[in-house]
Amino acid sequence: MKLVTRADLGWPASAAPTQTSTKGVKVHYEGTTVSTKLLTDHTECIAQWKAIREAHLANTKENYSDIAYNYGACPHGYLLEGRGLGKRTGANGDQPLNKAHYAVCGLVGNKGLTEPTDAMLGAIRDGIELLRQHGAGDEIKGHKDGYATSCPGPALYTWVQAGAPRPAGTTTQPVTDTKPIVDLSKLIAAAKHDPAAKGQPVTYSGTKTVEKALVKEGLLDEAYADGSYGTRTVVAYQKWQRRCGFTSPTAADGIPGKTTLTRLAKRHGFTVKD
Repeated sequence: MKLVTRADLGWPASAAPTQTSTKGVKVHYEGTTVSTKLLTDHTECIAQWKAIREAHLANTKENYSDIAYNYGACPHGYLLEGRGLGKRTGANGDQPLNKAHYAVCGLVGNKGLTEPTDAMLGAIRDGIELLRQHGAGDEIKGHKDGYATSCPGPALYTWVQAGAPRPAGTTTQPVTDTKPIVDLSKLIAAAKHDPAAKGQPVTYSGTKTVEKALVKEGLLDEAYADGSYGTRTVVAYQKWQRRCGFTSPTAADGIPGKTTLTRLAKRHGFTVKD
């Protein structure tokens, strides 16, 4: 199981009502357009999950106490903690339905990203099994079972009706690090190649993780956090190197080194791989 906790997300303990048992779990989807960028960039999945929580907390009509779901599941197989264990969902339609089942949401919608990956199905299954270990009964249903809605969409509902089988190759084994991983050697190669690249400037997807960190440091305009280690990113990383105390032209050259990248990683929640 690849679990991203509330602590990993920077969220406080959930203020949702306590609910220690249910008949089972209901499966949901977003029911709106979901970007296909989620398929290639896990940071987009995290951003999407955070955006769902922000939207729910801003919904004064529903008056949510937290993100409505107990867990979410992304295309990369990560289980994203929402309200978590022992908390009543706010997603099933009304209070009797919320009391009857917990809720797990797959990050797919009715446009854009509409088909769950096997890894996502495995993560939904992880959420179901985790909730079963902590008070959920055996029922697995779709949101539309008992409530007038198209949720969880045709693909997920077909899977639910088949018994929500775990796809071959997915596993429930825990991992110790759910942070994005940036490969230093691949990043260096991108830094040396991308500025001169034409037509296909994105050579390493981990570049975007570093660029987003540089944006948060106020060193790079968000418009240039595009996954290409271009001239603007080189200049931004030079500024970061100088901020870290490397001031000579050879040390502050915009090409990442282990010391400066590790320091950036600690500040912005990613892991550096040599």
